[in-house]
Amino acid sequence: MSEKKDSFLVNRLKSVGWAFKGALILLRTEASIKIQFAIAILVTIAGFYFEISPTEWLFQVAMIGLVMSIEGLNTAIEFIADFIHPERHDKIGRIKDVAAGAVFIAAISAVIVAVIIYYPKLF
Repeated sequence: MSEKKDSFLVNRLKSVGWAFKGALILLRTEASIKIQFAIAILVTIAGFYFEISPTEWLFQVAMIGLVMSIEGLNTAIEFIADFIHPERHDKIGRIKDVAAGAVFIAAISAVIVAVIIYYPKLF
């Protein structure tokens, strides 16, 4: 006998639930994402304070999403690497370094966008 499959809508709702669970795990357990989340709150407050334009909001929100998403992927890569090869290994270290480098590139890009948005408003 075959089991009844869930509907498309039920499957999508379950997927959203798992994604939300993953985001909460990140926020509860990862120091770097906590810092990035705090920065995201601060620049969001700054955006309201300085009344940034809709275009500036688009860039700001995109950069927050980019940095936090890549940090999540970096964390997942670290978990997988540690699971596969728990002891120190040069190739695993290189994989982790490259993933961390991706976060660094996104973070530098976000800082550049923030400077472009806020420098004229501050000076």
